[in-house]
Amino acid sequence: MSNNLDSSKIRNIAIIAHVDHGKTTLVDGLLKQSHTFRDNQAEMNQTLIMDSSDQERERGITITAKITAISYHDYRINIIDTPGHADFSGEVERTLNMADGCLLIVDAQEGPMPQTKFVLSKALVNGLKVIVVINKIDKTGSQIDKVKDELDNLFLELAVHEDQLHYPIYYAIGREGKAWKNLPTNLAEDGDLVVLFDAVINNIPSPSADISKPFQMLVTALAYDNFKGKYAIGKISQGQIIAGDSVALCKLDGTISKNRIEAVFSSHGLDRFEIDKGIAGDIVQLTGISDAKIGETIADSIKPEALPIIEVESPTLQIYLGPNTSPFKGQEGKFNTSRQIGERLMKELETNVGLRVEEEGIGFKVSGRGELHLGVLIESLRREGYEFEVGRPQVVNKIEGNQILEPIEELIIEVPTEYVGTVQMELGKRRANLVDQFLAPNNVTKLVYNLPTRTLLGLRNVLLTNTRGTIIMNSLITGYEKQGLALSQLRNGVLIAFETGVSTPYSLQNAEARGICFVGPAEKVYAGQVVGLNNRSEDLEINICKAKHLTNMRSSSSDGVVQLTPKTVLSLEQSLDFIENDELLEVTPSALRLRKKELDPIKRKRFKA
Repeated sequence: MSNNLDSSKIRNIAIIAHVDHGKTTLVDGLLKQSHTFRDNQAEMNQTLIMDSSDQERERGITITAKITAISYHDYRINIIDTPGHADFSGEVERTLNMADGCLLIVDAQEGPMPQTKFVLSKALVNGLKVIVVINKIDKTGSQIDKVKDELDNLFLELAVHEDQLHYPIYYAIGREGKAWKNLPTNLAEDGDLVVLFDAVINNIPSPSADISKPFQMLVTALAYDNFKGKYAIGKISQGQIIAGDSVALCKLDGTISKNRIEAVFSSHGLDRFEIDKGIAGDIVQLTGISDAKIGETIADSIKPEALPIIEVESPTLQIYLGPNTSPFKGQEGKFNTSRQIGERLMKELETNVGLRVEEEGIGFKVSGRGELHLGVLIESLRREGYEFEVGRPQVVNKIEGNQILEPIEELIIEVPTEYVGTVQMELGKRRANLVDQFLAPNNVTKLVYNLPTRTLLGLRNVLLTNTRGTIIMNSLITGYEKQGLALSQLRNGVLIAFETGVSTPYSLQNAEARGICFVGPAEKVYAGQVVGLNNRSEDLEINICKAKHLTNMRSSSSDGVVQLTPKTVLSLEQSLDFIENDELLEVTPSALRLRKKELDPIKRKRFKA
């Protein structure tokens, strides 16, 4: 398939927004209405077309940035669908340099949120032309005038140039595939997204590119398949590329290696197709460069010049991740050695730009952008058959002079008014500062706090429980401050298995009187495993493998069927929030087990003393 476009007919746009404001749904509509799919394909991919991985579909969020392209009249529109969650903002940072403009999607009820502010600031610093789309205008609690005022204030705060204060606003119902230039009086009227296609063509500039200069492309993403191997993806900054051309790979360490391009591919919908040549301004995928990494430059072989490296914000959380050391090691996973885990983490570093990995003892210190960022990595390893253990998340502090600085976050909470007191009491324990509080539509109160990142650990699960799952929390790092005082213990002690064996209903009935159980009957446990949460503040060893001895004595009360409360099952994120510094989480493909670092009770007591 040939590529006869010139640079003036190319538009590169990023779709940016806070999580759950409708980015991916809007991209679905753009793909369908541009007739990118055949009719039967569109039916197969009704929703969340771009969210391709299992975890993205299960969690309902975009985790990795996706690149697609559509044809509209004689224009080619490259679309970059970015994640909306702050933990994956590294994906946003590395892909924005491919765009010349962006669609900023804002919820008509919630307005600009923390991640909106983050991605918009990055877009404006990069000089991108912004088109605002106020989405979900059919919501009962929509407050469009208020949202427009908030957007004005946000642009005033973040704009780098005066002309960035002038931006077009469109209105949309992404789920129904409708958009308007002016706010409609009747939302039920027929509509489509043609107005957005025209807005992109008319408002987003074509890429500034010179085909006559030597070839240059920054590798912004990587892809793989079993036939062509590694694809290096990026926007051609200048020049053009044809299959068979010799190129130079300017590596991160300053060295240069010679390579030959095997094929040049372009995107269309969910597919890639081979093209005759790639031209400056277009986003292409090149094969033949097997050792390319994100941030490296593919340049002309005669006159190689490296482009500036992508700057990514530093990680804020780190965990220990190492081979499983429990008595059950090697029983449930295919890969359990330090070497296998290390190789997999090194492979992850190629595409996950927000991640850092350092060796620590027999394991590794893995640093990321937040609990969700690390949780997604752990879940990916688990599903691939890896068996390992992880420690409690720790905040990554900065040291300037003689001072230790810790990251500070802005936390925005939306909660039904009846639970405001509960939320404020919990955040008061964590020394959070209330910045703002006001009433939102539908009897919801919005609270804005500033607090250290370390005090956020474990907060989400506590508040979800205390508010019966009605709370919405979003946070974003705003800067660093001098490290504050340590928090007192926020969690009760735990119930610890006294011996290795199989749990019995008789023993679990006794354990229930002392706390909440995390294991059910007939489960294998080992000495030192955490099997429940104590009602008191101290840890308690308990034997849950003891069977009831048979006797000749019988009574109707003691020989009845044992009635057990169903066990409490913690998710991966809940388990990471739960563990303390002296505990570990054992992760295998089939189980999550909480345990003490030191399994021997005598050594554990000696260490604590």
